[in-house]
Amino acid sequence: MKFAVLDFETTGSGQADEIIQVGLVIIDQFQIVDRYTSLVNPGMGIPSSITTLTGITDEMVKDAPALDQVMSDMFPLLFDCVLVGHHVPFDLSFLQRGLTKTGYPPFSGRVLDTMDMLRMLFPSISSLQLSMVASLFGIDHERPHQADSDAEVTALIWIICMERLLGLPLLTVQRLSHIFESSAGDLGWFLDEIRMFKESETGVDADAHRYFRQFTINVNDWGEDEEVRDEEASLQLGATFEDFQEGLKAQLRQKFVDFEERESQDMMIREVEQSLRTDQHLMIEAGTGTGKSLGYLIPALYYGIRHEKKIVVSTHTINLQEQLRERDIPLLKEIFPVDFKAAVLKGRSHYLCLRKFETKLTTRDYENGKDDPVTAAQMVVWLGETEHGDEEELHFGNKGAQFWYSVASDTDSCLNRMCPWFKKCFYHRARNDANTADLIITNHSMLFTDMKAENRLLPAYKQLVIDEAHHFEEVASKHLGIELHAAALYNTLQWLFKDQRSGQLPMLRFRLNKNDDHPERVEAWSAVIDGTFPKLLQIKEDWDRLSEGLYELLSSRSDPSQSENSQYVLRVKPDELPSHWNELLMMEDNIYLNMSSVLRGLDKLLNEIKDMQDVFEVQGLVTDLNGTVKELYEHRDALHFFMKMADDGYVYWMEAGTYAKARSLQLISVPTDVSPLLQQHFFEVKDSIVLTSATLSVNKSFQYSAEQLGLHIPADEESGKLKTVQLPSPFNYREQALVVIPRDFPTIKGAAGDPVFIQALVQSLSEVAVVTQGRMLILCTSNRMLKQVHAGLKELLKPQGITVLGQGVDSSNRSKLTRMFQDNNKCVLLGTSSFWEGVDIPGDALSCLAIIRLPFQPPNHPLVEAKCENIKKRNENPFMKFSVPQAVIRFKQGFGRLVRRSSDKGIVIIYDTRVIDTYYGKHFLYSLPGPKIEHMTTEQMLPRIHEWMGVLQP
Repeated sequence: MKFAVLDFETTGSGQADEIIQVGLVIIDQFQIVDRYTSLVNPGMGIPSSITTLTGITDEMVKDAPALDQVMSDMFPLLFDCVLVGHHVPFDLSFLQRGLTKTGYPPFSGRVLDTMDMLRMLFPSISSLQLSMVASLFGIDHERPHQADSDAEVTALIWIICMERLLGLPLLTVQRLSHIFESSAGDLGWFLDEIRMFKESETGVDADAHRYFRQFTINVNDWGEDEEVRDEEASLQLGATFEDFQEGLKAQLRQKFVDFEERESQDMMIREVEQSLRTDQHLMIEAGTGTGKSLGYLIPALYYGIRHEKKIVVSTHTINLQEQLRERDIPLLKEIFPVDFKAAVLKGRSHYLCLRKFETKLTTRDYENGKDDPVTAAQMVVWLGETEHGDEEELHFGNKGAQFWYSVASDTDSCLNRMCPWFKKCFYHRARNDANTADLIITNHSMLFTDMKAENRLLPAYKQLVIDEAHHFEEVASKHLGIELHAAALYNTLQWLFKDQRSGQLPMLRFRLNKNDDHPERVEAWSAVIDGTFPKLLQIKEDWDRLSEGLYELLSSRSDPSQSENSQYVLRVKPDELPSHWNELLMMEDNIYLNMSSVLRGLDKLLNEIKDMQDVFEVQGLVTDLNGTVKELYEHRDALHFFMKMADDGYVYWMEAGTYAKARSLQLISVPTDVSPLLQQHFFEVKDSIVLTSATLSVNKSFQYSAEQLGLHIPADEESGKLKTVQLPSPFNYREQALVVIPRDFPTIKGAAGDPVFIQALVQSLSEVAVVTQGRMLILCTSNRMLKQVHAGLKELLKPQGITVLGQGVDSSNRSKLTRMFQDNNKCVLLGTSSFWEGVDIPGDALSCLAIIRLPFQPPNHPLVEAKCENIKKRNENPFMKFSVPQAVIRFKQGFGRLVRRSSDKGIVIIYDTRVIDTYYGKHFLYSLPGPKIEHMTTEQMLPRIHEWMGVLQP
């Protein structure tokens, strides 16, 4: 099979645009056998943006051949080839236009896309951008956006894809071919050719032992070969904890030549061990560079193994969970004197349900055109490799997340031991691993899911370490609240019944009627199902009307520019309802009554069918339907709770996007104060809880964080239940970080889009960026401001060769943006909320951090407003008691982005003069870990930055 790998550079992507360069590479038998490249005279001017991107100028194409010459050279090369491109529709459209225009017949051969192939064959690739893929495969991509270089790189990637595809187990290739069988597309044809080639090869498939129910699967049955630890193990830990700690240090010195002791980490290890041993709760602030993870993992494992207690470690982010699993636990396994077992347990929806996945593939239940089969193929390849079955390992295309949702594990549709996949099940494997582990790593969300499930999900535990603890109360609010997404309710109704042919109920009716054994029963059941359809349609119509009515109310009373992510947000108060609320309540009453009637009918129907589900072979379908029915109950109750607003301990609000209209509506009901629940379920019933984070204190005090969690700091901490510790920083901030405040900088007047402020800001940032040669992270507090600053900076810095990247402008993916920033040595990156924490850019890539505004939460956010009302009722000042401390913690997180290693050095510019002009500003500066702080005029700032960074004045 021959492949022609094609790439064009053009003057743009519209109908009137022309080709300016062509790159063509011919592959035969896995070898590049021919190349053709040429510039093309487009007969029109090349836009400056295209010249910047490609480096191709009008001068370069002036004497280049015209399109008809180039097409006559290319046409014979394409004969008998399969056309391949990276995002091939673009190149194909220009090829067909070029051929037709110059009198050649259009290309009629097969067409394949490297992007489909990469997504399927390398399921964990996080970016399909050509340069990113090339770098991942170690391919040198010398001149991105030049057709010959792009075509060459694409050809090498295609060869890697072919080798990978032919190297897959036979069964996997057969499965891939089966997925695309019904589509007569070129991808289906190609996979079928590969399947036939693989089948024609003789010899035993080495992977046959991994086959299970027509899949290649990478795991044995769970529960097999589990080792029991030697009862004498705890003796190997040493006579005392001090001995044990010294032994570990000796191991680390052996392992790492440049191992240096960190006083703050040693202190943390001792404090955590003491709190576990003495049944105390501990709040411990450990700044960047402490080595916090090992600071709690070492004493937690020691205590757990010595006393045969299970220890649970909870993180806020999945990223940190993965870091503990991939980096810290393997290191500890190497140096620990005894073997131990650590397990990661996430929320159930993170794991694939193999039964649902098998059913989806067997019934070809694909909703989204080509997207779903490509996602299914991606997952078939991944199944042959994954040990955990965890969605974090996959990177989906556009509709991939929707596909995942339909095959994710969930309680309501689980057959447990009745499931043919039970012993391979990823979720039950993770549960089993957690039950037999010394240390369980989970996340805050899972802790609250377990709490709501009456502690049936996590194994029983009395010792808990909460990392990223500054998020614990916020996650509690989210999980102990009740949310309803308009789209979720709509989708549940769609799953039950989309039309007479699709949906779970029509599928059940069809399957029942295939059986001739019990005609009377089937007729009665079919009548119940038929009677349900009109009611479901009525509920759908009523929900459309109600959600549209709520959306209209929301959009008419809310200003999206006031919210952090440009959403409509509106608090609904029982004593300030609009005049037509009663009409909306009547609609909800109808929905509630109709849903209750449908749910009662379906409960009865499913119970009757359940007794005979084996006869009719509908076990899986009945289980899935039970799950959907439970979801509908939850949606019904969430809607009812929100509309009635009967519990005054809750705050109620609506949110929606400005584009997706009523389908994006969310109804949210959240307890205003979760601290009593945290006390009842955690702090009063656990022996020891360690709360740690880089940001728990405000003004060197833990008072705010303790109050949020309902904890009381005793006068005598040594004998009280709670102890607080702030560890010294391992960095020399006075030498490493300079904080600059331009005291004459304009203050923002009114809305975030104040033109005087924006103009001054863009000017100042661009001047600083030239001095620092990019390497700057700009933290914003609103998307609107980010976009305004991004546009202005891009224009000013383009002539300087400095790239400007913006979150939500160039990409919404934080890790992708961070990587692009690190790969480009002259770059400025603007980020909002998610960039204030959890972003690690060590070394020279980041030298300057600009904080535009102090990160106060919008005071009109419903939850903030309700919390402040509660504080007022206690005759306290909500601004000083709540808003300032919360902003200080976020501010400290933002500041922490700059210095990540002891060798890092840089500058923080605070453009919000409130830090020096207001009575509360000192709380922000006093909470920082001791950097050099100077304020000066804007004019004096550049020379000072030059001096600090050691840059010679021009």
